[in-house]
Amino acid sequence: MRAILYVGHGTRSKKGADEAKQFLEQVINEVQCEIQEVSFLELTEPFIAEGFNRCVERGATSICVVPVFLLSAGHIKKDIPEALEPLLQRFPDIPVEMADPFGVREDLLDAMVELIKDAAPDAGREDSVLIVGRGSSDPAIVRDFSNIVTGVKERIAFERVESCYLAAASPTFQEGIEIICKSVSGRVIVVPYLLFEGLLLAEVRREVRKRAGNGEDILLTSPLGKHQSVIDIIKNRTGAAGGILCSH
Repeated sequence: MRAILYVGHGTRSKKGADEAKQFLEQVINEVQCEIQEVSFLELTEPFIAEGFNRCVERGATSICVVPVFLLSAGHIKKDIPEALEPLLQRFPDIPVEMADPFGVREDLLDAMVELIKDAAPDAGREDSVLIVGRGSSDPAIVRDFSNIVTGVKERIAFERVESCYLAAASPTFQEGIEIICKSVSGRVIVVPYLLFEGLLLAEVRREVRKRAGNGEDILLTSPLGKHQSVIDIIKNRTGAAGGILCSH
């Protein structure tokens, strides 16, 4: 019997962890598969091993691992496979596939634009957008963000669309928000390229509130996990189409 194991990032934020679990419960309710379990890479229980074991205990004869990650950085390429390796050795007769992360997708770019319009229905050409990513030392992430910026620019006319990162890449969030706030004439719309609440989004929210409190014309959109298209993307990923066959 086929099983699906969802793997989220995990967070120290109880609010963020609860939101991620509620989101995945909604996904589970919309996916036709008898065995579905939730797990997290770090910081939030249950971890991958526990979720995997639960799939086996419920009768799984094959497992599709579905990473709930926006882009393919070190967690996808290294950390999740390393966490799976001892489980593959322990259960050599259970085939395991890992679906791809979201990547840069047209429907996700459309969702970003919808979140921008929800936050600022009257957004106009004089306004600007700052897309804030988690960040990674992987050069592929910077290339992906360049494509994301281009995709947003193609969908809606703004004075500027820029990106920055909360860690491990430049410009940093503080650099990016300082530069764009000082150099544009209209409103700044900050878009967190994150799925759920958590400490990173809290950092962004604090900075936006501080600047708004100081009279700057700035606002923050909802995270991507608030959009139905994200659930639809994960549902499509549960088929592991184009996924990675994990070796034993």
